Amino acid sequence: IDRLSEDGRSPATISTYKFAAGKLDKVIAGVKVGEATPPRIDAAVRSLKRAHGPTMARQSRTILQGGLALAVMAGVLGSNPVREVRISSDAEPQGAKALTADELRDLLSKLRASESCRELDLADPVTVLIATGVRRSELLGLRWIDWNETAGTITVAGKVVRAAGTGLDRLDGTKSKAGKRTLVLPKFATDALTERKKLPFLGEQEMIFPSTNGKWRDPNNFGKQWRKVREDLGVPEVTTHSFRKSVADLIDDEGLSARIGADQLGHSQVSMTQNRYMTRGKTHSEVAALLDRAIKDE
Repeated sequence: IDRLSEDGRSPATISTYKFAAGKLDKVIAGVKVGEATPPRIDAAVRSLKRAHGPTMARQSRTILQGGLALAVMAGVLGSNPVREVRISSDAEPQGAKALTADELRDLLSKLRASESCRELDLADPVTVLIATGVRRSELLGLRWIDWNETAGTITVAGKVVRAAGTGLDRLDGTKSKAGKRTLVLPKFATDALTERKKLPFLGEQEMIFPSTNGKWRDPNNFGKQWRKVREDLGVPEVTTHSFRKSVADLIDDEGLSARIGADQLGHSQVSMTQNRYMTRGKTHSEVAALLDRAIKDE
Protein backbone atom coordinates (compact mmCIF):
# COMPACT_ATOMS: atom_id res chain seq x y z
CA ILE A 1 0.00 0.00 0.00
CA ASP A 2 2.92 2.35 0.69
CA ARG A 3 4.24 1.57 -2.78
CA LEU A 4 0.84 2.39 -4.31
CA SER A 5 0.87 5.70 -2.47
CA GLU A 6 4.38 6.46 -3.76
CA ASP A 7 3.17 5.65 -7.29
CA GLY A 8 0.53 8.36 -7.02
CA ARG A 9 -2.65 6.39 -6.43
CA SER A 10 -5.43 8.59 -5.10
CA PRO A 11 -6.10 8.96 -1.35
CA ALA A 12 -9.53 7.40 -1.88
CA THR A 13 -7.95 4.30 -3.46
CA ILE A 14 -5.39 4.04 -0.66
CA SER A 15 -8.17 4.33 1.91
CA THR A 16 -10.12 1.54 0.19
CA TYR A 17 -7.10 -0.77 0.16
CA LYS A 18 -6.27 -0.04 3.79
CA PHE A 19 -9.82 -1.01 4.77
CA ALA A 20 -9.54 -4.25 2.77
CA ALA A 21 -6.12 -4.93 4.33
CA GLY A 22 -7.68 -4.73 7.78
CA LYS A 23 -10.13 -7.48 6.83
CA LEU A 24 -7.37 -9.50 5.17
CA ASP A 25 -5.20 -9.22 8.28
CA LYS A 26 -7.73 -11.27 10.26
CA VAL A 27 -7.50 -14.31 7.98
CA ILE A 28 -3.88 -14.46 6.79
CA ALA A 29 -1.66 -12.27 9.00
CA GLY A 30 -0.03 -15.30 10.66
CA VAL A 31 1.17 -16.79 7.36
CA LYS A 32 4.83 -16.14 6.52
CA VAL A 33 5.80 -15.07 3.02
CA GLY A 34 7.48 -18.38 2.32
CA GLU A 35 4.34 -20.21 3.43
CA ALA A 36 2.06 -18.20 1.12
CA THR A 37 1.14 -21.03 -1.21
CA PRO A 38 -1.69 -20.75 -3.75
CA PRO A 39 -4.00 -23.00 -1.65
CA ARG A 40 -3.51 -20.84 1.46
CA ILE A 41 -4.09 -17.61 -0.43
CA ASP A 42 -7.09 -19.11 -2.18
CA ALA A 43 -8.58 -20.15 1.17
CA ALA A 44 -8.09 -16.65 2.59
CA VAL A 45 -9.63 -14.92 -0.42
CA ARG A 46 -12.58 -17.33 -0.46
CA SER A 47 -13.14 -16.71 3.23
CA LEU A 48 -13.33 -12.97 2.60
CA LYS A 49 -15.68 -13.53 -0.30
CA ARG A 50 -18.05 -15.52 1.90
CA ALA A 51 -17.91 -12.96 4.71
CA HIS A 52 -17.80 -9.69 2.75
CA GLY A 53 -18.60 -10.38 -0.91
CA PRO A 54 -16.66 -10.58 -4.20
CA THR A 55 -15.57 -6.93 -4.23
CA MET A 56 -13.70 -7.28 -0.95
CA ALA A 57 -12.20 -10.56 -2.20
CA ARG A 58 -10.92 -8.89 -5.38
CA GLN A 59 -9.44 -5.98 -3.44
CA SER A 60 -7.71 -8.40 -1.08
CA ARG A 61 -6.32 -10.41 -3.97
CA THR A 62 -4.94 -7.18 -5.47
CA ILE A 63 -3.20 -6.32 -2.20
CA LEU A 64 -1.68 -9.80 -1.90
CA GLN A 65 -0.58 -9.84 -5.52
CA GLY A 66 1.15 -6.48 -5.17
CA GLY A 67 2.77 -7.35 -1.84
CA LEU A 68 4.10 -10.69 -3.02
CA ALA A 69 5.31 -9.11 -6.26
CA LEU A 70 7.66 -7.08 -4.06
CA ALA A 71 8.81 -10.34 -2.49
CA VAL A 72 9.56 -11.73 -5.97
CA MET A 73 11.55 -8.60 -6.86
CA ALA A 74 13.48 -8.94 -3.59
CA GLY A 75 14.43 -12.53 -4.47
CA VAL A 76 12.47 -14.01 -1.57
CA LEU A 77 10.03 -15.86 -3.87
CA GLY A 78 10.65 -17.39 -7.28
CA SER A 79 7.15 -16.63 -8.55
CA ASN A 80 4.00 -14.93 -7.37
CA PRO A 81 1.56 -17.51 -5.93
CA VAL A 82 -1.40 -15.14 -6.26
CA ARG A 83 -1.37 -15.61 -10.04
CA GLU A 84 -3.04 -19.00 -9.56
CA VAL A 85 -5.93 -17.62 -7.49
CA ARG A 86 -9.16 -16.83 -9.31
CA ILE A 87 -12.34 -15.16 -8.05
CA SER A 88 -15.62 -16.03 -9.69
CA SER A 89 -18.90 -14.23 -9.13
CA ASP A 90 -21.90 -16.26 -8.03
CA ALA A 91 -24.12 -14.28 -10.39
CA GLU A 92 -23.67 -12.07 -13.40
CA PRO A 93 -23.39 -8.47 -12.11
CA GLN A 94 -26.29 -6.30 -13.20
CA GLY A 95 -24.51 -2.98 -13.16
CA ALA A 96 -26.12 0.39 -13.67
CA LYS A 97 -29.13 0.71 -15.96
CA ALA A 98 -28.47 2.52 -19.23
CA LEU A 99 -31.07 4.87 -20.70
CA THR A 100 -32.16 5.13 -24.32
CA ALA A 101 -32.12 8.40 -26.25
CA ASP A 102 -35.87 8.79 -25.75
CA GLU A 103 -35.54 8.17 -22.02
CA LEU A 104 -32.72 10.70 -21.72
CA ARG A 105 -34.76 13.30 -23.61
CA ASP A 106 -37.72 12.72 -21.30
CA LEU A 107 -35.49 12.92 -18.21
CA LEU A 108 -33.96 16.22 -19.30
CA SER A 109 -37.42 17.70 -19.61
CA LYS A 110 -38.42 16.46 -16.17
CA LEU A 111 -35.19 17.75 -14.61
CA ARG A 112 -35.89 21.29 -15.79
CA ALA A 113 -39.47 21.15 -14.50
CA SER A 114 -38.66 19.63 -11.09
CA GLU A 115 -38.85 21.93 -8.09
CA SER A 116 -36.92 19.39 -5.99
CA CYS A 117 -34.09 19.32 -8.51
CA ARG A 118 -33.88 23.10 -8.48
CA GLU A 119 -33.81 23.21 -4.68
CA LEU A 120 -31.06 20.56 -4.51
CA ASP A 121 -29.19 22.01 -7.52
CA LEU A 122 -29.37 18.76 -9.45
CA ALA A 123 -30.73 19.86 -12.82
CA ASP A 124 -27.51 21.40 -14.20
CA PRO A 125 -25.04 18.76 -12.92
CA VAL A 126 -27.20 15.86 -14.11
CA THR A 127 -27.58 17.60 -17.47
CA VAL A 128 -23.78 17.68 -17.77
CA LEU A 129 -23.59 14.01 -16.74
CA ILE A 130 -26.01 13.15 -19.54
CA ALA A 131 -24.02 15.32 -21.97
CA THR A 132 -20.59 13.91 -21.18
CA GLY A 133 -20.67 10.59 -19.32
CA VAL A 134 -18.00 11.84 -16.91
CA ARG A 135 -17.54 10.20 -13.52
CA ARG A 136 -19.35 11.78 -10.57
CA SER A 137 -16.06 12.76 -8.92
CA GLU A 138 -14.90 14.36 -12.19
CA LEU A 139 -18.17 16.26 -12.60
CA LEU A 140 -17.86 17.84 -9.16
CA GLY A 141 -14.20 18.70 -9.82
CA LEU A 142 -15.04 20.85 -12.86
CA ARG A 143 -14.11 24.54 -12.58
CA TRP A 144 -15.26 27.49 -14.63
CA ILE A 145 -11.73 27.82 -16.03
CA ASP A 146 -12.15 24.30 -17.46
CA TRP A 147 -15.05 25.47 -19.63
CA ASN A 148 -14.34 27.14 -22.95
CA GLU A 149 -17.62 28.81 -23.87
CA THR A 150 -16.35 29.94 -27.27
CA ALA A 151 -15.16 26.49 -28.33
CA GLY A 152 -18.02 24.72 -26.56
CA THR A 153 -15.66 22.36 -24.71
CA ILE A 154 -14.95 21.32 -21.15
CA THR A 155 -11.68 19.87 -19.87
CA VAL A 156 -11.69 17.10 -17.29
CA ALA A 157 -8.51 17.70 -15.30
CA GLY A 158 -9.30 16.74 -11.70
CA LYS A 159 -11.71 15.07 -9.32
CA VAL A 160 -13.22 15.54 -5.88
CA VAL A 161 -12.52 12.76 -3.37
CA ARG A 162 -12.94 12.13 0.33
CA ALA A 163 -10.23 10.14 2.05
CA ALA A 164 -9.71 9.15 5.66
CA GLY A 165 -7.49 11.65 7.44
CA THR A 166 -7.56 14.26 4.67
CA GLY A 167 -11.28 14.95 4.23
CA LEU A 168 -12.88 16.29 1.07
CA ASP A 169 -10.64 17.89 -1.54
CA ARG A 170 -10.14 18.35 -5.27
CA LEU A 171 -7.15 16.54 -6.70
CA ASP A 172 -5.46 17.57 -9.91
CA GLY A 173 -5.25 14.62 -12.22
CA THR A 174 -7.69 11.84 -13.03
CA LYS A 175 -8.05 8.10 -12.52
CA SER A 176 -5.60 7.45 -15.39
CA LYS A 177 -3.69 9.40 -18.03
CA ALA A 178 -6.58 8.80 -20.41
CA GLY A 179 -8.89 10.44 -17.86
CA LYS A 180 -7.52 13.91 -18.58
CA ARG A 181 -9.47 14.90 -21.66
CA THR A 182 -11.25 17.76 -23.40
CA LEU A 183 -14.83 17.02 -24.41
CA VAL A 184 -17.01 18.84 -26.91
CA LEU A 185 -20.34 19.64 -25.29
CA PRO A 186 -23.70 19.22 -27.00
CA LYS A 187 -25.71 22.42 -27.33
CA PHE A 188 -28.12 21.59 -24.51
CA ALA A 189 -25.22 21.38 -22.04
CA THR A 190 -23.56 24.55 -23.36
CA ASP A 191 -26.88 26.39 -22.96
CA ALA A 192 -27.24 25.13 -19.38
CA LEU A 193 -23.73 26.28 -18.43
CA THR A 194 -24.19 29.65 -20.14
CA GLU A 195 -27.30 30.34 -18.07
CA ARG A 196 -25.67 29.00 -14.90
CA LYS A 197 -22.66 31.30 -15.27
CA LYS A 198 -25.00 34.30 -15.13
CA LEU A 199 -26.46 33.32 -11.75
CA PRO A 200 -25.36 35.00 -8.51
CA PHE A 201 -23.31 32.74 -6.22
CA LEU A 202 -23.33 29.71 -8.57
CA GLY A 203 -21.64 31.61 -11.38
CA GLU A 204 -19.21 33.33 -9.02
CA GLN A 205 -17.53 30.28 -7.46
CA GLU A 206 -14.32 28.57 -8.55
CA MET A 207 -16.14 25.30 -9.10
CA ILE A 208 -19.06 24.92 -11.49
CA PHE A 209 -21.10 22.82 -9.06
CA PRO A 210 -20.34 24.03 -5.52
CA SER A 211 -21.90 22.91 -2.25
CA THR A 212 -24.36 25.26 -0.56
CA ASN A 213 -21.49 26.86 1.39
CA GLY A 214 -19.33 27.45 -1.68
CA LYS A 215 -16.97 24.51 -1.06
CA TRP A 216 -16.28 21.42 -3.13
CA ARG A 217 -19.42 19.29 -3.32
CA ASP A 218 -19.25 15.82 -1.76
CA PRO A 219 -19.79 13.06 -4.37
CA ASN A 220 -21.45 10.84 -1.77
CA ASN A 221 -23.89 13.59 -0.75
CA PHE A 222 -24.59 14.27 -4.41
CA GLY A 223 -25.44 10.59 -4.88
CA LYS A 224 -27.80 10.65 -1.88
CA GLN A 225 -29.55 13.73 -3.23
CA TRP A 226 -30.02 12.05 -6.61
CA ARG A 227 -31.53 8.97 -4.94
CA LYS A 228 -34.05 11.26 -3.21
CA VAL A 229 -35.50 12.59 -6.46
CA ARG A 230 -35.02 9.85 -9.04
CA GLU A 231 -38.26 7.99 -8.26
CA ASP A 232 -40.32 11.16 -8.71
CA LEU A 233 -38.54 11.64 -12.03
CA GLY A 234 -39.66 8.18 -13.15
CA VAL A 235 -36.16 6.61 -13.10
CA PRO A 236 -36.01 4.76 -9.75
CA GLU A 237 -33.21 2.39 -10.85
CA VAL A 238 -30.99 4.97 -12.53
CA THR A 239 -27.73 5.82 -10.74
CA THR A 240 -25.29 8.58 -11.64
CA HIS A 241 -23.17 5.84 -13.21
CA SER A 242 -26.07 5.04 -15.56
CA PHE A 243 -25.26 8.13 -17.58
CA ARG A 244 -21.76 6.82 -18.38
CA LYS A 245 -23.28 3.61 -19.70
CA SER A 246 -25.94 5.56 -21.59
CA VAL A 247 -23.29 7.63 -23.39
CA ALA A 248 -21.36 4.45 -24.23
CA ASP A 249 -24.49 2.83 -25.66
CA LEU A 250 -25.36 5.87 -27.77
CA ILE A 251 -21.82 5.92 -29.17
CA ASP A 252 -22.11 2.21 -29.97
CA ASP A 253 -25.59 2.54 -31.51
CA GLU A 254 -24.33 5.34 -33.76
CA GLY A 255 -21.67 3.01 -35.12
CA LEU A 256 -18.78 4.97 -33.65
CA SER A 257 -15.73 3.00 -32.57
CA ALA A 258 -15.06 1.71 -29.07
CA ARG A 259 -11.89 3.83 -29.14
CA ILE A 260 -14.03 6.96 -29.46
CA GLY A 261 -16.08 5.68 -26.52
CA ALA A 262 -12.93 5.10 -24.47
CA ASP A 263 -11.67 8.62 -25.25
CA GLN A 264 -15.02 10.13 -24.23
CA LEU A 265 -15.27 8.16 -20.98
CA GLY A 266 -11.60 8.42 -20.07
CA HIS A 267 -10.74 4.71 -20.20
CA SER A 268 -7.14 3.63 -20.66
CA GLN A 269 -8.21 0.33 -22.21
CA VAL A 270 -10.66 0.20 -25.11
CA SER A 271 -11.62 -3.28 -23.92
CA MET A 272 -13.00 -1.75 -20.70
CA THR A 273 -15.41 0.36 -22.75
CA GLN A 274 -16.49 -2.59 -24.86
CA ASN A 275 -16.82 -5.19 -22.11
CA ARG A 276 -18.15 -3.17 -19.19
CA TYR A 277 -19.98 -0.18 -20.65
CA MET A 278 -21.48 -1.06 -24.00
CA THR A 279 -24.65 -3.10 -23.45
CA ARG A 280 -24.61 -6.63 -24.82
CA GLY A 281 -27.55 -8.82 -25.83
CA LYS A 282 -29.32 -6.29 -28.03
CA THR A 283 -31.49 -7.33 -30.99
CA HIS A 284 -29.75 -6.27 -34.20
CA SER A 285 -32.15 -6.12 -37.18
CA GLU A 286 -29.33 -4.84 -39.36
CA VAL A 287 -27.68 -8.29 -39.23
CA ALA A 288 -30.74 -9.86 -40.85
CA ALA A 289 -30.76 -7.09 -43.46
CA LEU A 290 -27.07 -7.71 -44.14
CA LEU A 291 -27.66 -11.45 -44.66
CA ASP A 292 -30.62 -10.74 -46.94
CA ARG A 293 -28.39 -8.55 -49.07
CA ALA A 294 -25.64 -11.16 -49.06
CA ILE A 295 -27.76 -14.00 -50.43
CA LYS A 296 -30.11 -11.95 -52.56
CA ASP A 297 -30.26 -13.11 -56.19
CA GLU A 298 -28.81 -10.59 -58.59
